[in-house]
Amino acid sequence: MSPTKDQVWERLRQVHDPELHRDIVTLNMVKTVAVCEGVVRVAIELTTPACPLKDQILKDVRAAVAELPGVREVNVDFTANVAAMSPQQRASKNNPLPQVKHIVAVGAGKGGVGKSTIAVNLAVGLARTGAKAGLMDGDIYGPSLPTLLGLGELAPRITGGNMIVPFEVHGIKAMTIGKLVDPDKPLIWRGPMAHGAFRQLAMQTDWGALDYLIIDLPPGTGDVPLTMSQLLPLTGAVVVCTPQKVAQDDARRAIGMFRQLDIDVLGVVENMSYFIADDGKEYDIFGRGGAEMMAQEMGVPFLGAVPINMALRANSDQGDPTANFTGDPKLASELESLVRNLAGRISVHALSSAFQQPTISIS
Repeated sequence: MSPTKDQVWERLRQVHDPELHRDIVTLNMVKTVAVCEGVVRVAIELTTPACPLKDQILKDVRAAVAELPGVREVNVDFTANVAAMSPQQRASKNNPLPQVKHIVAVGAGKGGVGKSTIAVNLAVGLARTGAKAGLMDGDIYGPSLPTLLGLGELAPRITGGNMIVPFEVHGIKAMTIGKLVDPDKPLIWRGPMAHGAFRQLAMQTDWGALDYLIIDLPPGTGDVPLTMSQLLPLTGAVVVCTPQKVAQDDARRAIGMFRQLDIDVLGVVENMSYFIADDGKEYDIFGRGGAEMMAQEMGVPFLGAVPINMALRANSDQGDPTANFTGDPKLASELESLVRNLAGRISVHALSSAFQQPTISIS
């Protein structure tokens, strides 16, 4: 005798999201349940196509439903819809980009740690999972996207409404100040000029509907992050750091800056973590693990480590970030892990805020 749909739904209430610690029915992840002659089919909508816990959820659902008498087979169909900010968050600020579900800043306390490289590969990696991703080059003093994305001779287009049409390359939408000014001209701008340039890039670019917009910030704790925090409702920030202490010192300041601006730090990435020689031997040139220990000390999630990789350097110089995911398997694995971990942290942030209880003050 087959179980009833109600029995299946009740069993699914015993399956909890491993990060949110709530059952998948309450989280509205279960969309449909069908039962026919002992065969159960469950449709589950993930909060991101890059869900790092998909396999665990699949295992738990099958185990929970299989315990019902009469079940011969359990089939699980997955779809994905990126969980957006809660209505309360959207209403808390005047959102100039209402069609963008999540805005994530990528920053660093100092230059030379590979912040732009990480930002590019996060955006491209998210797009490769099936999400709609965009990338804004907020490093208006030293824009790197023209090289990293291979924009070459491409020129920006302006719509009739005086909006900038973003470039569509490597599966993402992208815009950079580097394609709006003379490439050889130094950008010697005071604060108000930097503010205006950032505002134009953010609000005058026709981003359309996006699941994720990654913003590559200039290094340090200056005018641009402050402008960004006042202008855009950010989901959070990622801090890029190399392992050595001098980089950690500046990364701590960057984390402190985001916290002071009331921007959640979604995690830390340790770039240039180690070097793999041709013979396969690994060398900890900068002291592997330093950024991870810093993240633990500051109570910030650690998203992962990326090694010094010659293919990553070559692909970046050639403007082909897609090759980072299709070439060297170890490099692809490291980057895909970063993407999954970041997507997971964003989903946790979005859904946790949606389930926060209101605070009642009685005086």
